[in-house]
Amino acid sequence: MSVTFRVPGAVLTEREHTVPLVHGDPSRGTITVFTREVAAPDGLDRPYLVFLQGGPGMEATRPTSPLSGWMARAVADFRVLLLDQRGTGRSTPVGPTLPGASAADQAEYLTHFRADSIVRDLELIRAELGVGRWSLLGQSFGGFTSLTYLSIAPEGLREALITGGLAPITNRPADDVYRATWIRVREANERFHARYPGDRDRLASILEHLDAEDVRLPNGDRLTSRRFRQLGMWLGDSAGFEKLHHVLELPFGSLAFLRDVQDAPGWERNPIYATLHESSYADGGPTRWSAHRLAPEDAVSGDLLGAEHVFPWMWEDYSGLRPHREAAELLAQHPWPRLYDADRLARNEVPVAATIYADDVYVERTFAEETARGVRGLRPWVTNEYAHNGLRADGERVLGRLLDLARGR
Repeated sequence: MSVTFRVPGAVLTEREHTVPLVHGDPSRGTITVFTREVAAPDGLDRPYLVFLQGGPGMEATRPTSPLSGWMARAVADFRVLLLDQRGTGRSTPVGPTLPGASAADQAEYLTHFRADSIVRDLELIRAELGVGRWSLLGQSFGGFTSLTYLSIAPEGLREALITGGLAPITNRPADDVYRATWIRVREANERFHARYPGDRDRLASILEHLDAEDVRLPNGDRLTSRRFRQLGMWLGDSAGFEKLHHVLELPFGSLAFLRDVQDAPGWERNPIYATLHESSYADGGPTRWSAHRLAPEDAVSGDLLGAEHVFPWMWEDYSGLRPHREAAELLAQHPWPRLYDADRLARNEVPVAATIYADDVYVERTFAEETARGVRGLRPWVTNEYAHNGLRADGERVLGRLLDLARGR
């Protein structure tokens, strides 16, 4: 099914695609995957650029009219295909209530929502649309998925552009990743307090109050100190220091304060963002709550703010995650299969260009550089000009630079 709309400056074509829940096993039934094609009015026959969103568990960017940022640059050369990765947006959603009669059934269902399944969805869609090869633009987790695509089906790709998304590809354990990101987030905490030195005492006072008092959020959840520390998620965003400061300066317990804290992390809007998060770093084997096990003491009982780290207690503190609690525990122990083929990537023939953000709080720079060396022909752009959200902050320049790198310009 497809529907086309004309908006100022663009033509939008929306499609629903039927794909197997389990690729290779049609007896397990089907799900729907949604795509939205964005083209300039004079660009309806341009080649495709598939955008792979961050996450896991986030739907694609929604276009605005007129187009802006990276999308405005992209439609000059491409038709952009925006994918709501399986389980998100207008695709068959994964909500708080999971299919399955038992926690084991529910956990097994979620094992089919990783990058390898997303790639196979796209290969079916590529055949359905009659496309020979298309280009990829992968942001963060979308970059991880791009590396999986290069491992599984490089014959479908013209080029791959990756922003802040070079995952380890050599079976590096999740513990290595989270050990490194705790160091990075500590550095980001110190940069934040250097910019806003008065906020250290303010933060300590808030955490003390939350340990001593039963403070309730607008949705009825208790605001715990450990939940408040997750506002450190903002420390990896170019505007994040200011967002954090603007919450800390609000009167403690005011409606504005409580509403901003409740809405900030985004874990509950798409529950698989939390439930499948560590699996995106599981290139073989279980994660066993890696971020939680490696958390420094001051991230547990002090004033160190975490970033994109998940903890088993989240499925208690966030009411929107509670229905996933038992499945999440099983998935933390799940022996995940490999996502990347390091040998195939070492022989890669697809042009690849990637940004590596020097102070990225979410994706460790040294491991990203290691991956860049492991993918044949990959051209890296190492920069300290942007945080993890460089594509959103300065998309036209970032995409333009990656296209030039990939094409040898």
